[in-house]
Amino acid sequence: MPNWESRLVVKFTDDLGAERTISPIDTFTPTFNLAAEAMHSIEQTHIGVIYSTKQMTFSIGAKAIGDVTARLTKLGMDGTPFQISLQESADGTDWSFESVVMTDCVITSCSPSNATATGAPSVTFSGFCLSSTVTSRADAALTPVTVP
Repeated sequence: MPNWESRLVVKFTDDLGAERTISPIDTFTPTFNLAAEAMHSIEQTHIGVIYSTKQMTFSIGAKAIGDVTARLTKLGMDGTPFQISLQESADGTDWSFESVVMTDCVITSCSPSNATATGAPSVTFSGFCLSSTVTSRADAALTPVTVP
């Protein structure tokens, strides 16, 4: 059985220029919208393609325990850009990628769950990213996808 030692972290640079890491993150759901639309004419269909602007959005889920949700909320409230990074495991044999990094991310909304007598409440943060870089084991480095 693989030993999953990769981890999802949020990294940002504080006011003093020091790089800070926020972890643990429970869930991460990226969405890449690389929309293309078929172009038609009166004479025939599918004569070309119209590409729309690329969009990269995400949702991050975290339990409201410790300071993780407070730090993410502060990033959102301050409008501080950050990066989301999925790092390779310690031995490097159990994942297809060396790293996945979404950069220049901004939180646009925060949705906390209800507090209950059992279990910790959770918070879902949503936002968008301006660019992304994926480094694969098979390829040296894939070209970054940048949203204009």
